[in-house]
Amino acid sequence: MNGLTLTILGISFIFLMTTLGSTVVFLFRRRVSEKLKSLFLGFASGVMIAASVWSLLLPSIEQSSQMGKLNFLPAAIGIILGCLFLIIMDKIIPYFLKKEKNDIQNKEFFQKKHGLSKSTKLFLAVTLHNIPEGLAVGLAFGNAFILGDTSAFYSALWLAIGIGLQNLPEGVAISLPMKEQLGSSKKAFFFGTFSGLVEPVMAVVGIYLAKVLSNLMPWLLSFSAGAMLFVVAEELLPDAKNSHSGNIGPCGFIVGFVLMMVLDIALG
Repeated sequence: MNGLTLTILGISFIFLMTTLGSTVVFLFRRRVSEKLKSLFLGFASGVMIAASVWSLLLPSIEQSSQMGKLNFLPAAIGIILGCLFLIIMDKIIPYFLKKEKNDIQNKEFFQKKHGLSKSTKLFLAVTLHNIPEGLAVGLAFGNAFILGDTSAFYSALWLAIGIGLQNLPEGVAISLPMKEQLGSSKKAFFFGTFSGLVEPVMAVVGIYLAKVLSNLMPWLLSFSAGAMLFVVAEELLPDAKNSHSGNIGPCGFIVGFVLMMVLDIALG
């Protein structure tokens, strides 16, 4: 296969796997029980924390090696900026959208205290996380086009396959909690799929801006990690552990964490 074909296959795969993971919501027709809800939230928390560490923070530190002993700086600052971003969004977005008491869509978007809903924060965090992943794939294929080497295209394809396989549990992790929050499988599937749509878009951007964006990747990776960690700490973990679920939430967390860790390490 030529380089263009391999590029199209790689970019398509990362999006399709997120979509495939999101289809899990259609397996649950009825409202989930409190115990199952805790399991899903714990699983989502584990997946997101493991992805933050192995997919975002460690690569951010590694890609900042030229800074010497200060190679932790982009990761540390990026985490803080990612957290601040969601806090600010939580405060300012409601002022740009009209909130009607009988508007169902706005009820889904906002909390009772005029802040962003849990599902919205989760969607924003996962979408932000997918931006640097899409860029990483695009940069790999962009570098392959610059080198004009077939082996470089296959290397980029394997990277895309690895990220795509990681996207499968991520699609599950975002769509199941959103189904519980929104009460609709179709809406949860849409948001889960749309969160993954940014990956192929950013992959194309990465191809055309391969040289420019490579310097920004450590900051983008850690920024996304900060947003994800904030959502887990503020929304997912507190709800995963409740009086009705016992240890099911923490068990789901361990399963999600280990699964994502294994995928990240095994797939490089």
